Amino acid sequence: MNRARTLSPPARLLLSALAALALAAAFLVTAPLAPQAQAHGWITNPPSRADHCASGTVDFDCGGLQYEPQSVEAPKGSMQCSGGSGFTVVDDDSLPWPRTAVGSDVTFRWQITARHSTSTWEYFVDGQLVETVDDGGAQPGATVEHTLSGLPAGDHTVFARWNIADTAMAFYQCVDITVGGGSAPAAVDAVAQHGLPAVLGTQAARAL
Repeated sequence: MNRARTLSPPARLLLSALAALALAAAFLVTAPLAPQAQAHGWITNPPSRADHCASGTVDFDCGGLQYEPQSVEAPKGSMQCSGGSGFTVVDDDSLPWPRTAVGSDVTFRWQITARHSTSTWEYFVDGQLVETVDDGGAQPGATVEHTLSGLPAGDHTVFARWNIADTAMAFYQCVDITVGGGSAPAAVDAVAQHGLPAVLGTQAARAL
């Protein structure tokens, strides 16, 4: 005898609802947790391009980067600010990225939202490798700081690469800085660029 046929309509409805709830619970247990998968880390000080997008300090569209500055992730070895990921806005040097005025010694602070075992941290200034920090597979803390010393004066883009130890991936950041910017008067800059006679001749011509 088939007992299911003896159930009343309300009972059958209840069984159907319970079955649907069981399927939903099974899906939630097996489904990947997307927000956690996208949580990693980015440079907050001096503000990176990703951080400027997240903070709203730029007046152009950063796309999805404004919501997840910590997710600029791509395979190791890239020399692009995006790493070759979908966040290509950070590769565009023609955009008016804000520059942070700093001294010749600068401490870069990462905000870490998923503490991946780390191989190395690499820092490039205008494309030249200047610092490698080897963590030997250790897990970082909630924040990580590294100091670059003796940076030359002028405008520079610092490219940082966080290489993960147990995957083929890395996280990428670019930071725009001005070392010693704004300290020299305009007249001194002009003399340095054009020579004193040329500057004096220009000033004399303006006085006529």
